[in-house]
Amino acid sequence: MQTKTVKEIADYVGGRVLGSEKVVISAAATLDTAGPGQITFLSNPKYTPKVQATQAAAVLVAVPVNTDAVQIITEDPYYAFMQVVVLLHGHREHPKVGISPQASIDASAKLGEGTQVSAFASVGANAVLGKNCYLYPGVCIGPNVQIGDDCIFYPNAVIYDGCRIGHRVIVQSNAAVGQDGFGFATHKGVHHKIPQIGRVVLEDDVEIGAGCAIERGTLDDTVIGQGSKIGDLVAIGHGTKIGAHCLLVPQVGVAGSATLGHHCVLGGQAGIVGHIKVGNLVKIGAKSGVINDVPDGATIVGTPAIDAGTARRAYSLIEYLPEMKKKIKELERKVEKLNPDQP
Repeated sequence: MQTKTVKEIADYVGGRVLGSEKVVISAAATLDTAGPGQITFLSNPKYTPKVQATQAAAVLVAVPVNTDAVQIITEDPYYAFMQVVVLLHGHREHPKVGISPQASIDASAKLGEGTQVSAFASVGANAVLGKNCYLYPGVCIGPNVQIGDDCIFYPNAVIYDGCRIGHRVIVQSNAAVGQDGFGFATHKGVHHKIPQIGRVVLEDDVEIGAGCAIERGTLDDTVIGQGSKIGDLVAIGHGTKIGAHCLLVPQVGVAGSATLGHHCVLGGQAGIVGHIKVGNLVKIGAKSGVINDVPDGATIVGTPAIDAGTARRAYSLIEYLPEMKKKIKELERKVEKLNPDQP
């Protein structure tokens, strides 16, 4: 952890200072917990009262607010806060292990300069790893896997045979990439396994969360697009195509051969059926069940998922449904009395 003056931080994030530039910052913290010597941020205007009451030494804001803290004015406070956290605290440092004698590395595998392999990790035949990769204990890299530079594989991550991994990819612990897809042909009541001959392709800057399962394609590759981030315990079916810069929150499930466009955001436990197309810039609420194609830019929620505006109006009526049913029954009885001969 380092200490920086407010001026140094403002210069680093491209902001301007309101207040003393000489204030020293030693740590980053949330609005609720920040105190002296710490910096926080405001990205949502509804939390402005918290900034007014904060004990933080400095705060990153988009527009000036009424506060005793020194303010750094910046276009995107949340992004700037991320930069400050990196500046002050840095990313996790990996132990220097070199190539452990307890690792299992096939003689035909190729490791780039600076790549480190921890004890009990294994690298299969004809696998190729780029420069400065890091394999934690228990990682398994299958045969014929190709991996770019600066990738990190946390403990017990598994990359199955033939997969293609880009640069700066992170695979968290206990994730499986490239296992067989859930493909079976049922004949006379018996489920016969279909060989899965596709691969998984993780493009540059993808992150796969802990405990994820990314299935290889039956025929076509499963592809996770550049910059997409997949949360913990996400399951992605065989042949799925996920576009660039998508965010899949933990416990999302995407069935086989679905296609997602770029910059989609899927809330926790959302489920996508197979063989549908979700457009670009789509937002899907938590626990939603998506069963049809979704156009570009849509925001949908519910099961089955519908337009969010329509869903809000519909769900607002749910608590009144019992009373509405009662009133309808009463009206039906009144109508029957007015029309006794009505069949």
